[in-house]
Amino acid sequence: MNTFLILIVLVLVAIAVWQMAKIFELSQTNSSNSEVATDKDNKYNGYLMFAFLIFIYGITIFSFWKYSKMLLPEAASAHGGEYDLLMLISFVLIFIVQTITQALLHYFAYKYRGEEGKKALYFADNDKLEFIWTIIPTIVLAGLIIWGLYTWTVITDINDEDDPLIVELYAQQFNWTARYAGDDNVLGDSNVRLIDIDKANILGIDEGDTYGSDDVIVKELHLPVGRKVNFKMRSQDVLHSAYMPHFRAQMNCVPGMITEFSFTPIKTTAEMRQDPDVVEKVKRTNKIRAEKAANGVPNSDPWEYDYLLICNKICGKSHYNMQMKIIVESEEDFNKWLADQKTFGQSMAAN
Repeated sequence: MNTFLILIVLVLVAIAVWQMAKIFELSQTNSSNSEVATDKDNKYNGYLMFAFLIFIYGITIFSFWKYSKMLLPEAASAHGGEYDLLMLISFVLIFIVQTITQALLHYFAYKYRGEEGKKALYFADNDKLEFIWTIIPTIVLAGLIIWGLYTWTVITDINDEDDPLIVELYAQQFNWTARYAGDDNVLGDSNVRLIDIDKANILGIDEGDTYGSDDVIVKELHLPVGRKVNFKMRSQDVLHSAYMPHFRAQMNCVPGMITEFSFTPIKTTAEMRQDPDVVEKVKRTNKIRAEKAANGVPNSDPWEYDYLLICNKICGKSHYNMQMKIIVESEEDFNKWLADQKTFGQSMAAN
């Protein structure tokens, strides 16, 4: 709130200074009232264009230096490397084109500034130039689009090859629930109309479907490293988006339908915590938390890096808090953890 008030004050001060400057200008009766820019004005404007060019390059370099540490670490899924490469190539091309075009724009603004007695020469049209600046972007963009479509097709290829683990992600305001398909690796039928809170049937699983009796419902997502996972996603209320940034995976959760996404984790949580970028990030974060804790700020305990499932749609007032911890571990540890969980059938029998 204080920041907002400060911004308002600064805006009002800027308006006041501008108005005072206009009043001062109008009060100078002896000054020329011509609105035509002089050679001196054009020269200064040309220099200002160069100054602004230096400013935007400077702020760009500063941003790379200052904020690159905020980027996600190396992808933890099999398809993540291709995804990151595509984004890197796109950004490099954009940066090169932006650097060249901005330099030419500001240079020409100075070189061809207005001068008294000098008449501008222009071409009404130039077929050769128009062909060049049309065909080059067309070829580059076509290449990026084709590569992107191919990459997206590969990433979103949902199939049952390689014995994938079947997991359902169930979204509701404002939490996630995961359901494993159990020993038969087949999810039981479910419907929101079958939800029965009194019997702890929070996902609306059909109690008459034998495939659902061995399903496992949890609030913490465990995944085996090196094994493909097919996610089936549902939403109980509004549009959500299952976003797992470390795995470069995202898919909307739409009420009334099932959406799907799959990936193969390639790094356990323990391995990712040893990544140099992650180690440095944890160190920086815990330094800030230690300073806050020393000043009595609550919720400033030391932080440990984890994979997260978060909602990437603004789904309501507690959207920011809609997340689930993801633990990637060896298949042996995963199987042991899954065996310790109570099945849906056991939960229904207990109720």
